[in-house]
Amino acid sequence: MSTHPPKSTLFGPGSYPEARRISDVLRSETVGGALLLLATVLALVWANSSASGSYEALRDARFGPHALHLDLTLGQWAADGLLAIFFFVAGLELKREFVAGDLRDPRRAALPVAAAVGGMAVPALVYVLINLGGEPGVLRGWAIPTATDIAFALAVLAVISTHLPTGLRTFLLTLAVVDDLLAITIIALFYTRELVPGMLLLALLPLGLFAFLVQRRVSSVWFLLPLALVTWYLVHASGVHATVAGVLLGFAVPVLRGREAGGEESGPGLAEHFEHVWRPVSAGVAVPVFAFFAAGVGVGGLAGLGSALRDPLTIGIIAALVLGKSIGITGATYLVQRFTHAELDEGLSWWDVLGLALLGGIGFTVSLLIGELAFGPGSEEAEHVKVGVLVGSLLAALLATVLLRMRNGVYRRLEKRERADTDADGIPDIYEHPDQVGRPDQVGRPDQA
Repeated sequence: MSTHPPKSTLFGPGSYPEARRISDVLRSETVGGALLLLATVLALVWANSSASGSYEALRDARFGPHALHLDLTLGQWAADGLLAIFFFVAGLELKREFVAGDLRDPRRAALPVAAAVGGMAVPALVYVLINLGGEPGVLRGWAIPTATDIAFALAVLAVISTHLPTGLRTFLLTLAVVDDLLAITIIALFYTRELVPGMLLLALLPLGLFAFLVQRRVSSVWFLLPLALVTWYLVHASGVHATVAGVLLGFAVPVLRGREAGGEESGPGLAEHFEHVWRPVSAGVAVPVFAFFAAGVGVGGLAGLGSALRDPLTIGIIAALVLGKSIGITGATYLVQRFTHAELDEGLSWWDVLGLALLGGIGFTVSLLIGELAFGPGSEEAEHVKVGVLVGSLLAALLATVLLRMRNGVYRRLEKRERADTDADGIPDIYEHPDQVGRPDQVGRPDQA
């Protein structure tokens, strides 16, 4: 009998419970991606029509209590308020992955984390190199091309009807989740207005009470929602972007039940429940509404579009999304493979990795948000950011479509093999190899998190 340890694999399917959960998440995000595309097209058509003035009037309409400095435009409410829901769900998902999901295993976490870091660092470098010596302040947009929009990417996959294997889909989702955490960290550290420390310290009080209640499985909206809103307001008033509050609230929610509450055997923590409730709101309302108000750029015909495309700022964003993302994600994956001596999962090739890396270049929602934070809504730079993000994301999507469609025959064969190898218990054989490194069959259980 061989004494050699089993080979570790990249893009393996993971555990069966996790694969089923990921499939449910992806279905929800795919529907949200379709709504996101619809909202974007509607905004672009309206902003470039003869009725563009009404679009701008709607986007810039103000409401909210002036005494609390919350007399914001609809566009600002979408960016500061609705996107907090998006980042709340991202916080829940990230904690779930690292506490009870396959990514609790450092060997499995290494790949998406490294790919997310590479997929942010290289695009930022590409943008900076193209804009060195440019207009003053243009380097403030270095973080614009670092984000990955999972809903948009999944909508592309749905449109092209590719049979992407479970391992690749899981990698894409987890990469985007880690990407969201890094993006919100960048927003908090580099795009904070004048900081008001007192307000930030005050925010810890409702946040702490929220955490205390959810740890004791209090799920009543009458208790938790006011605390969440107060936390959001105090973070907003502190000068830190209000979406940071969403991530902090998400991190506070327990993923698993504590032993004093009956142990995991009695049921999961509140994170799964909240994710089930709020993910449809995030994917179906918050992100599409933000996209509607953020993506409506009037290009002023071919002349205006040509002027925007000649701007180094726009060129930097496009190059960073298409080239920077593909180089960063593929390069980081290659380094992980080299250092761990892992092998790509059976049937996959580096063309599949490049296809996913190109999908990672669809940086839409968070890229538009960072663009507004970097240059201010309504500025010429902000309008050129929108053009760069739209064109770059479209090019990345088209290139990914061509590559993944060329590989779709391989994906179909892998899918047939998976179904053919399913036992009477309904679980495909590929999930029943706990001895293989990187394919844990069970989900571990901390006492409480």
